[in-house]
Amino acid sequence: MTKTIHVLNGPNLNLLGLREPEIYGHDTLDDIRDRLSKRAAEVGYGVVLAQSNHEGGLVDLIQTARTEAAAVIINPAAYTHTSVAVHDALRMLKCPIIELHLSNPHAREEFRHHSYVSPVATGIIAGFGAAGYSLALEAALGLIGE
Repeated sequence: MTKTIHVLNGPNLNLLGLREPEIYGHDTLDDIRDRLSKRAAEVGYGVVLAQSNHEGGLVDLIQTARTEAAAVIINPAAYTHTSVAVHDALRMLKCPIIELHLSNPHAREEFRHHSYVSPVATGIIAGFGAAGYSLALEAALGLIGE
């Protein structure tokens, strides 16, 4: 069985590369998956990259990661600021959790300053655009000893 790192994405990230590229950049989730998969394979890991526009769908992805993932990288998008359900699902994980944001939420509107994910995350990466995913992967690999 391949060891995996799950990269989970919340609402509207299926439009990454198209939606507000001045904020979120031009890379798509497919571009990111390709980069992460190549790097993870170098150290014997697979990458499961998934996205849901639905809160319950994201919770389902987190619950699946509970039994499959060596680490979880999560960009919960808007659910960062609203979802106790995502928080509760993440609390059940026994692996490292990296909270990821393409932009810096603290440099944006005040309602984005609160995170329900941060209290259960091992670490947070924000403000580096799509490069943040690679930074998060390196952090996850470091945390799991690779």
